Amino acid sequence: MDTIYALSSGGVPSGVAVIRLSGPKCRFVIETTTGPLPEPRRAVLRSIRDRNGSEIDRGLVLWFPGPASFTGEDMAEFQVHGSRAVIGAVFRRLGEFAGMRPADPGEFTRRAFLAGRIDLTEAEGLADLLAAETESQRRQASAQASGALRRLYGSWRERLVRIRALIEADFDFADEEDVPGSVADEAWRDAAALADEIRAHLGEAERGERVRSGLQVVLMGRPNAGKSSLLNALARRDVAIVTEEAGTTRDLIEVHLDLGGWAVTLVDTAGLRRDAGRVEAEGIRRAMERGRDADLVLWLEAPDEIGDHLEADLPDTNVWRIATKTDLGGRSGDRKRFDSATKSLAVSAMTGEGMDALIAALANEAEMSGIGAGAVPSRERHRVHLSASLSELDRAVRDGAKDAELRSEDLRRAGDELGRITGEIGVEDLLDVIFGEFCIGK
Repeated sequence: MDTIYALSSGGVPSGVAVIRLSGPKCRFVIETTTGPLPEPRRAVLRSIRDRNGSEIDRGLVLWFPGPASFTGEDMAEFQVHGSRAVIGAVFRRLGEFAGMRPADPGEFTRRAFLAGRIDLTEAEGLADLLAAETESQRRQASAQASGALRRLYGSWRERLVRIRALIEADFDFADEEDVPGSVADEAWRDAAALADEIRAHLGEAERGERVRSGLQVVLMGRPNAGKSSLLNALARRDVAIVTEEAGTTRDLIEVHLDLGGWAVTLVDTAGLRRDAGRVEAEGIRRAMERGRDADLVLWLEAPDEIGDHLEADLPDTNVWRIATKTDLGGRSGDRKRFDSATKSLAVSAMTGEGMDALIAALANEAEMSGIGAGAVPSRERHRVHLSASLSELDRAVRDGAKDAELRSEDLRRAGDELGRITGEIGVEDLLDVIFGEFCIGK
């Protein structure tokens, strides 16, 4: 197997650059470029030299012999000065060794998975941790990366194995006196209880995915209702063009925010009106489509629009009524605090009136939608395999007229679906997709 290397410390220039290596050539590379092998997992200051013995840089060298390393292989790290010249020279030196090559994205983590150091859910949690932008995303990803899902799904698989053993003991040794007749009944009660646990866990899937992707909030309303001004005010920078001309926004504009530690994606949309031109009409179509898929729609109303709503087809969407431009007067000034009963509020992007109340309400909505997120399904593939496992388990539990051997086979398939989540069964076709999410060097 090739020995791989990559910059693991992010962009350059930087104060320090960490170059990571993994594979069978690590020992030889350290001894050839820096001198005697250092004590495992202990940093030593060394000169890193080129093939002619000239010093490239002085830095810290660490040695991690396998299998007690992240990848399960021999690993090494060079911590050098983070200039492009130094990193380039070190890379050129490493590339001169036979059997060494730059790492592909996610290849270190992939090797850790193939070596059994982590399971697939931990790898996905690590990817989410690297991409985390908010505290809630960090907490959820950290729980998953530390093995919370692996332990849960592993315990469920063990229970299924025990249930199958009891059931098979019942029909294999039915004539034996030391196998009580109530064993199978107890096993099926446990199977029914496990089905309820998986069903409740599946109910958390939407929250887990929402924490990971962020609460999707779409701004909608008539032209010049103040959508773009509100987007800029919430983002605290000029993201969208603001003019008095109707129809300025014709495409979707997204902004990602951290509100109280929770991820929120704000989407500005084209103003809705019936007499739009062809280009603006396409923007309106996209706005309606995004609004139907949103977690929350903020329906904005300028002072002269109160009570004059353009009907929007948003049947399954949570809609808040936001009166804008309170600095211009009108009845919009009556709702200066968020009313949870009517889901309404009045704001002014110009003066800031009501903005703190809106931000607090959005943060609370994001938090409420993410409550319980931790050891929860965070990806669509988790939900798919959990649903399949539950389906098999329910079939085995409720079909009492079917032969016990066939019901036991249903239980086996339920366990296999859990194994596909952690990567213990049939995931080869997924590996390129999952580890392709990682940056190079991880």
